[in-house]
Amino acid sequence: MARNKKIIALAIASMILTAGCNSSASQNPAPTTEKPGDKSETSQEEMKEAPVVEKKEIDLQAVKPNEAGQIMVLMYHNISEPEAEWTRTPDNFRKDLQILYDKGYRPISLKDYVAGNITIEAGYTPVVLTFDDGWQNNFSLIQDSKSEWVIDPNSAVGILEKFHNEHPDFPLEATFFVNDNIPFGQKEHLTYKLKYIVEKGMDVGNHTATHVDFTKADPERMQKELAGIVKMLGTHLPDYEVNTLALPFGSRPKDKSLYTYLEQGVHEGINYKNIAILNVGWDPDKSPYHKDFNPLAIHRIRGSELEKYVQNVGMYNWLEQFEKGSRTRFVSDGDPDVVTVPENFQEALDTSKIGNREVKTYILEK
Repeated sequence: MARNKKIIALAIASMILTAGCNSSASQNPAPTTEKPGDKSETSQEEMKEAPVVEKKEIDLQAVKPNEAGQIMVLMYHNISEPEAEWTRTPDNFRKDLQILYDKGYRPISLKDYVAGNITIEAGYTPVVLTFDDGWQNNFSLIQDSKSEWVIDPNSAVGILEKFHNEHPDFPLEATFFVNDNIPFGQKEHLTYKLKYIVEKGMDVGNHTATHVDFTKADPERMQKELAGIVKMLGTHLPDYEVNTLALPFGSRPKDKSLYTYLEQGVHEGINYKNIAILNVGWDPDKSPYHKDFNPLAIHRIRGSELEKYVQNVGMYNWLEQFEKGSRTRFVSDGDPDVVTVPENFQEALDTSKIGNREVKTYILEK
């Protein structure tokens, strides 16, 4: 018994020391980290001795959880200079992250969003970060004074990782949607970059092979475009499942009967099936437990404040609307196995999307 406890204590100490280290990229193999879904081996005896974690009761009137509220899925493209329609400067992106943090928003993965796996602490609001097109400024490697390859601190990955290291309660979660045009540039570093993203817990998604306009594509072209990314990424990430899609231009076939090929299909023996399809959006989307939530048509919001382009529907516009109460913000109860909503929101829930989770309602006092 004592020996097992000592082993567990040493393992925990080792994990803490490892988590506290800043990482930098090099041409050496990426550091091995536990992938989502991986489980360390645990003996039967250790499992029996593991203490039962009691769920914390929260003050419902103080926290005001509402897991039927809306969630922002933010859309970025370039992280570069100068600020433009599809470009966010590195400093402005840092500002975005800081404001989200200060206002109680915490990133979750796109896959967790559609699955309703909300694990953030009570009182906080999920936000999903996405990047389209796989620009090099999303993940660039540069050489330092010692000629060693490191992550560009002004690239999206560099900024996200530094912010996470400084704010460990702001998870390192984002999805990068790529085309088949040497994602992130620097062909010699492509495998390293893709593995680095996934091993750090972030995701890579499908943005079609050639950034195709689906309004002009027939079923064969649609399947070729989507299977092409699955094939390309599979050569670098053989064990990784590519199952999310960001629509280029937000385009869909004019014939709605062809929508099924956006969700799933096959080309030259390569199969694909998407659990999430993202539009080029304009407003927050619904809770994953909401009866009207459609994971195959998710709205997004531009990560921008240039009014000329966002026209009152950018990130900062919606932050203001949430604060005013014009829109209802998703507020977590801190328990992924329970869906908590004010009593008057219960009818908005869909039991099939809630699954085996418990539903808890309460009367919100004014």
